[in-house]
Amino acid sequence: MNTPPFDIFLVATPGLEAPLADEARANGFTEAKITDGGVTFSGTWPDVWRANLVLRGATRILARIASFRAMHLAQLDKRARKLPWAEFLRSDIPVHVEASCKRSRIYHAGAAAQRVATAIREELGAPIAEDVALRIMVRIEDDLVTISIDTSGESLHKRGFKEGVAKAPMRETMAAMFLSQCGYTGTEPVLDPMCGSGTFVIEAAEIALGLQPGRARSYAFEQLPGFDAKAWATLRQPAAPTPTALRFFGCDRDPGAIRMASENAARAGVADCTSFTQQSIEDLTPPQGPAGLVIVNPPYGTRVGEKGPLIGLYRTMGTVLKTRFAGWRVGIVTADRQLAQATGLGFEPPLPPVLHGGIRVGLYRAAL
Repeated sequence: MNTPPFDIFLVATPGLEAPLADEARANGFTEAKITDGGVTFSGTWPDVWRANLVLRGATRILARIASFRAMHLAQLDKRARKLPWAEFLRSDIPVHVEASCKRSRIYHAGAAAQRVATAIREELGAPIAEDVALRIMVRIEDDLVTISIDTSGESLHKRGFKEGVAKAPMRETMAAMFLSQCGYTGTEPVLDPMCGSGTFVIEAAEIALGLQPGRARSYAFEQLPGFDAKAWATLRQPAAPTPTALRFFGCDRDPGAIRMASENAARAGVADCTSFTQQSIEDLTPPQGPAGLVIVNPPYGTRVGEKGPLIGLYRTMGTVLKTRFAGWRVGIVTADRQLAQATGLGFEPPLPPVLHGGIRVGLYRAAL
């Protein structure tokens, strides 16, 4: 695709825009800047492919293909029909159109989506369907219409390895950004004492080994007209893993969670440097070797019933960490400040809250 640069938008988990911008810049997207809802930079289609492949924190990646003003549906219809759809979409690949409207004279999102879908069907000939991988996103805000292609397809937290999922799972994209906010760079061990399906442990191991998060899945951009399969195959050619002597540890009192986490780690190719053990928080001890990061997403009241009985759990966790893990750092993800404070740990200044499954959670960080 020899097209001029266009805006590439990285959709962020609300509250994690800043670490996502840092990650984008660290991966060579040097002009990445925080905008409403995510991170944006200018680039080309190979940049879109690479961003999907290497960024751990983006939820999905949108290619912004058009922007214009429209005050009413007839104007939206007229201007949508003038877009060079054949440059962006194939006539034989079905697409789905979604719209959102905010502070605009066009206020009916369903009608807006229908107008753009009709323009695509009648001008290009592409079929319109509901449950398909390729989506056109229409955003109308202050009468400004922005049309984007969702280049990712399935959400990017779906790396392609996690078949087993515990209750209230941590998404991989969020886990990667929380690790980053704890200062993790792949050069120290990581321990999750309530690991569930192993997300924190597996993400940490992949980072240490230099494995690309998107290496094992497919993307919607593979169905676009200018997709270069040969260039893409070269780009995603796996590099040899970075050798590491580090190990990454997960514990959980649920044997089913330990089984799931071990199987997920094997599918991700990190079984050799991860270890999962059935163990309660009371029995937790530091593994042999250097100090590192303890990171945990424990239950909290808004997620698993009442929080009252959980105060004892947090208090026990704090005592175990303070008395046995000197020299380590800790990151605790919870929706309740009172629960975090029950640990008795001295936390750093709070970070912006993060929206997780409709609940606002915080990352509480401390040095032990």
